[in-house]
Amino acid sequence: MRDHRKLRTFELADRLALRTYEVTRSFPKEELYGLTSQMRRASVSVPSNIVEGCARSTQAEYLRFLEIAFGSLRELHYQFSLAGRLGYLSHDELGLILEQCSEAERVIGGLMRALRHSP
Repeated sequence: MRDHRKLRTFELADRLALRTYEVTRSFPKEELYGLTSQMRRASVSVPSNIVEGCARSTQAEYLRFLEIAFGSLRELHYQFSLAGRLGYLSHDELGLILEQCSEAERVIGGLMRALRHSP
């Protein structure tokens, strides 16, 4: 089994989930069951799928869970962009969070590419 705690991908995803919870606290109350809930679920899905993939016995299963995590990460990236356009985040805060999303996407994408090309 792989140890998810040793993966930079997991660390980035975990930080992003925490950051998502922090920033969505200030979202309008009418978004609690809408965008706030959707973003929180997507943000938790990313590290959760990395952890679950690490617990799988085959590389193919591991890769599949990383792909699911990557999809949730892209979803979250869009949702942050939408939240910014709706005025729920400052321009500076949005820029920092979108960079965090992009960095996580680059790292998980690199891990997936490496797994696809390894024997």
